Amino acid sequence: MTSYDYLIVGGGMTAAAAADGIREVDGSGSIGMFSMEADTPYNRPPLTKALWKGKSMDTIWRKTKNVDLHLESEITKLVPSEKRVSDSGGNGYTYGKLVLATGGKVRRLPFDDEHIIYFRTVADYRRLRVLTETGKRFAVIGGSFIGSEIAAALAMNGKQVVMIFPGKTIGAHIFPEALAQFISQYYEQKGVTLLAGEKVIASEMRDHQHCLKTAGGQEVLVDGVVAGIGIEPNVALAESAGIATDNGIVVDPFLRTPFPDIYAAGDVASFYNPALGKHLRVEHEDNANSMGRLAGRNMAGKNERYDHLPSFYSDLFDLGYEAVGELNSQLETFADWVRPNEEGVIYYLDQGRVRGVLLWNVWDQVPAARDLIAQPGPFTASTLKGRLRAKPKES
Repeated sequence: MTSYDYLIVGGGMTAAAAADGIREVDGSGSIGMFSMEADTPYNRPPLTKALWKGKSMDTIWRKTKNVDLHLESEITKLVPSEKRVSDSGGNGYTYGKLVLATGGKVRRLPFDDEHIIYFRTVADYRRLRVLTETGKRFAVIGGSFIGSEIAAALAMNGKQVVMIFPGKTIGAHIFPEALAQFISQYYEQKGVTLLAGEKVIASEMRDHQHCLKTAGGQEVLVDGVVAGIGIEPNVALAESAGIATDNGIVVDPFLRTPFPDIYAAGDVASFYNPALGKHLRVEHEDNANSMGRLAGRNMAGKNERYDHLPSFYSDLFDLGYEAVGELNSQLETFADWVRPNEEGVIYYLDQGRVRGVLLWNVWDQVPAARDLIAQPGPFTASTLKGRLRAKPKES
């Protein structure tokens, strides 16, 4: 039975960052990484951003040092009392320290259609790229983060795009109503057809095209279908091993589970953030990299707290933003515009305290936004006006 000093369950950005974190502290300990994908670790954001703007595939790959990488290998059993795991092929491994970086599994529509691309992996990107070589019209199901990005990417590559989502506007649960309406109108100006307030309830092939049927009785004929309707934390392995879960694998400030030699990080981990005073589970690049790295460092002997409040960003055609904290359109918001819908800062408040900050075409202000969220306040529109300002990003 093979034994590793450090065993990483997962092969994504978090797993790669964990390996890097280990190597920062321990240059020689053995590392085994088990990935269900056929590809080596890579950066995920370019799949909906840079790769559609001409960047080479060569730019996405992560480089790990002295890692025994097991591809297309799923860890199916974890026995904490014996510090042992088994993979889907029946092979057994033991470990000194282990991190669960199992990420998330895509939410699926309530019907079967093998032709729908549930967009998440580089394999999904390749599959969609092949379709775009001949296909002209595409449907994107979902109006949030992934849906809005992939719809913009396809449209910028000359494709006719139909977006289908249940909300009134793109990003309705994130953006204040006025900004969400502006974004939706902007997409329509870019040639994207929006079917807002709709749900896809069935799909069938008709003359080599997909025919999507909506709850409102519409039929949409397209050459390809992409679904970006979110993920659910992949906690099955943790639960089978008796590890506590609550919207993810619950970890302490040092990213440990109740089993001291087992850590969790990335999309799958639920951690306490002191600035917001609550547990979070964050599905973005910054969290994957910073949390994975710290988990690796702590596995290798450090004792560092994860108090980081992750940020995220997006590119939507010519629009761009960075954000940090809670972006919830149900919160009170104050929009401090330099130019309405073009450059400004939107603050999300609850009882006078800033809970989130959206930097709309305002750059280099994420650290200041984090500091603001950590302050108790109270804040008002007058005390926030002009507080965070920077030059717009150069095109």
